[in-house]
Amino acid sequence: MIFRNLREIVDPEHTALVVWDVQNALVETIFNKDEFLKNLCLLIKESRSNKIPVIYTKIAPLPKQFDSSWRLFILMQLYGIDDPEKLQPIAQPGSIQAEIPSEVSPTESDVIIYKHTPSIFIGTNFENMIRNRGINTILFTGIATEIGVDSSARDSSCRGFYTIVVEDCVSSSDKDMHESALRILNRRLCLVLPSKDIIKEWE
Repeated sequence: MIFRNLREIVDPEHTALVVWDVQNALVETIFNKDEFLKNLCLLIKESRSNKIPVIYTKIAPLPKQFDSSWRLFILMQLYGIDDPEKLQPIAQPGSIQAEIPSEVSPTESDVIIYKHTPSIFIGTNFENMIRNRGINTILFTGIATEIGVDSSARDSSCRGFYTIVVEDCVSSSDKDMHESALRILNRRLCLVLPSKDIIKEWE
């Protein structure tokens, strides 16, 4: 069966919402913090009201001796560091930086997935979980648009899920990269839609 319109695609019976890495360490760096949190808060609220599963991800850094040399190399390039021992965890579990802002924090009914890569499908049980739940559509929100959101949305599309990136509920520290990622994703690999269009179909 092919879903032919947005109402069918985002039917709460088969839709899940992913909140990707919305943690203090990243939220404090984005270009549109207030607008982002306001939009995301409303989308989460409406998702819960429609009994749509809300799935959060949190960064779980690997000990350096167990991380890949490629990932360490990329991080060293990103931060301009020549010694991997100087790399600091982005959101060390248990720290304030790792916490999710109170405006959008999880409830007991939500799921939190701890992951090590920029894709929700790699190294987690996410795919099994949502297939067991009968999910066909995944809404992606969070930070950063051009990294984890982009990677996860691409993987979602490749695995045959109806994939939507919610354009006013994703963000980045780099506005240009954010906008470029949305342009590339839109219609080629997934749908990129504002939250109001999705919420309207749930009313």
